[in-house]
Amino acid sequence: MSETSHNPIILDYEPISYLKMLKRYARKLPRYTKDYLCSFFPIVYWIHRYNLTWFISDLIAGITVGIVVVPQGMGYAKIANLPPEYGLYSSFVGLCIYCFFGTSKDISIGPTAVMSLLVGQTVAKVATPESGYTGPQIGVAMALFGGIIAVGIGLIRLGILVDFIPEPAIAGFMTGSAITIAIGQYPKLFGMTGVNTHDAAYLIFGNFFKHLPDTHADVAFGLIGLFFLYGVRYTTTKLGKKYPHYDKLWFFINIMRNGVLVIFGTLFAYLVVRFGKWEDPISILEDVPSGFTAMGVPTVDTNLLSEIAGTLPSVVIILILEHVAIAKSFGRKNNYKINADQEIIAIGVANIIGCFFGAYPNTGSFSRTAIKARSGVRTPLAGVFSGLVVLLCLYALTPAFYYIPDAILAAVIIHAVSDLVSGPKFVQHLWQINPLELFTFVAAVIITFFTSVEYGIYVSVALSLFFMMIRIARPRYAVIGRVPVRPLRAENGNEKKGDDVEYVYVKENHPTMRDIVEPPPPGVLIFRFDESLTYPNAGFISDKIMHYVQDNFTSGRPPPTTRGERAWNDRRPLVKKEDLEAVMAAQEASGRQLRAIVLDFAAVNHLDSTGVQALLDLRLAINRYVGRDVEWHFASLATPFIRNALITAGFGRQNGRESHPVELVPVVPIQDQSGNTSRRNSNSSGTATDVCVIDTEEVPDIDISEKRSVYYSIHQIQSSSESSAHSTPTVHDSGNNVTSINDSKPQSVLTARTSSPSVINIDSQGNVSYYPLLERGVPIDRYCFFHWDLEDAVRAATFASSRD
Repeated sequence: MSETSHNPIILDYEPISYLKMLKRYARKLPRYTKDYLCSFFPIVYWIHRYNLTWFISDLIAGITVGIVVVPQGMGYAKIANLPPEYGLYSSFVGLCIYCFFGTSKDISIGPTAVMSLLVGQTVAKVATPESGYTGPQIGVAMALFGGIIAVGIGLIRLGILVDFIPEPAIAGFMTGSAITIAIGQYPKLFGMTGVNTHDAAYLIFGNFFKHLPDTHADVAFGLIGLFFLYGVRYTTTKLGKKYPHYDKLWFFINIMRNGVLVIFGTLFAYLVVRFGKWEDPISILEDVPSGFTAMGVPTVDTNLLSEIAGTLPSVVIILILEHVAIAKSFGRKNNYKINADQEIIAIGVANIIGCFFGAYPNTGSFSRTAIKARSGVRTPLAGVFSGLVVLLCLYALTPAFYYIPDAILAAVIIHAVSDLVSGPKFVQHLWQINPLELFTFVAAVIITFFTSVEYGIYVSVALSLFFMMIRIARPRYAVIGRVPVRPLRAENGNEKKGDDVEYVYVKENHPTMRDIVEPPPPGVLIFRFDESLTYPNAGFISDKIMHYVQDNFTSGRPPPTTRGERAWNDRRPLVKKEDLEAVMAAQEASGRQLRAIVLDFAAVNHLDSTGVQALLDLRLAINRYVGRDVEWHFASLATPFIRNALITAGFGRQNGRESHPVELVPVVPIQDQSGNTSRRNSNSSGTATDVCVIDTEEVPDIDISEKRSVYYSIHQIQSSSESSAHSTPTVHDSGNNVTSINDSKPQSVLTARTSSPSVINIDSQGNVSYYPLLERGVPIDRYCFFHWDLEDAVRAATFASSRD
């Protein structure tokens, strides 16, 4: 056995002092403040390393994204019920501002489908002739206040709030939004003018078929454009698999499809409108003002704020969720870290500054981010080059935008939002993993389809929080049994003699091992929590443990002998007085007398005052039920704070037993009178199967009344207890001499080594307590009721049961 196995690790945490923690934090406050302020501008950490190679890669990626964002921005602005130039305003500001505040090199900021739909529905609701507010004014106000809220959340580091919204909820309202957007573009794709695209999706869908006879020539542009977009993507994907050496070429051909479609669609529309024989044959974009015509300080009054206040939570949720989810996804894919709180600040600042340019709310776009990443982007500065492309279009190409067909923009939008729809495989996975999450997803899709994206967001978030609270308040729990796996083996590889067996601990009703699961030792209950023990679930957990004890262990009260003695809830049959002693003896021999409870705290990460009080009340109720003090053992305590809470509640000292009376491995070496330092070490013998026993002194003859502790095997206690209530354990000395200890009269003893699964301490008062087996190598807690793992806790509880 190695020398380290003779020196166990003793867990004895320093008492938690919140004052010391506060002082330690105060000393580090200047450094924290500096790091906090520098984190606002991540650009300072990489801009000084910028080089020509990075510049070329960023330039290519920036121009590529810029070509894509121009037609998408104008199309999304139409979804938002705004003039098309406002989509370009939003694209320019987000692309240029993000590089100063963001921590992702890949993400592309600008208008998105879901946010545009939300803005469009709000504009349709608020911008009425009676209110006097215009669509651009409403969009700017939503960007301003959404940005302010996002910056506030980021500054106080509350980005954790978005983690409460699960992926099925996000996928639900995004799928519903994509379906709503696509259906809303069908009338434009077919050139219909009599369909109100501001209605709910199901109404638009019905009216679309009602007005099919009103189809115009736009349908040729729309359907051909749609087939072209899907055809190019399908063809380039196939060619990329067949000719992987030209993968970069196929990629750039694929991403150019939107720009190519808009250019050729505009050219054909120009020819049809200028030289055609029909008056207004197709619907076109018409005038797009040059430059930033909406630049200025936003004007917002309290009435407008009250009108959009109900939508602002949805705006913030979409801003943060879309952006942070996309940034994290590409950060994991490309192996760099994302600061979620800083990302929230970045998107908030981009919207605040954007509202001075006339921008409506913008956030991260998944499709453009994927294009940017595939284009070989190196730094966030690539967004500036995309912004310059948008700026060029605003000042030089707006006359050419006049002839862009609405049907072509509708095809671009339908093609873009189709990727947001979660497919059948996603639904199948949700069903197999958790049907409740599938319910959340379906509810979000249905609500968004029949009402609006705002209500879809609220319903999906509310359902997710409800299911989470149910899971916390009604957590899973398990009564644990054990399965023997193999005998313990000595270091020489030979099986040890005796009944020492290793166990794995599983649920009593384990679905695959229930036929081989053994119950715990008699008188021991093992219970496992699957959640933290806090105020929402403390009462539920304590009730379940109490009910299990009442159903599976006998009461310490004698059974009733007359009808008058029987309690109203006592279902035990009446017993004759002359048979009472025999019945009580039979109960004792049945093994259903509860002696110890083992709680597996491996999954408990938090224990609040309500949880502690529930354990105290439960201990009192169980002691009253069984008629004795039941020992409570705790395994796998996760944090010192949980341990401190249990010690404060008195679980560290039970039944007169306190912490271990000897300092097994002192932190400070002991000094003798001559000033030499020494450390208490355990003796080792030459055999491989020797047990690690800690001796406090090298004394050949020790009286137990003077000696503080002696160790011996638990199996000797158990085997003796089978024939006698008071065991006479065998104790071994370092000279391999064996003597015995009688409970009533301490004898002189010596110490030696034998193989055992644990060691027992007998103090000067004759009190016996348990120590773990040191050769297992697990740390030992100073308090004998706290254990490193479940195996050690069960052994301690077994000793508590056997010594009674």
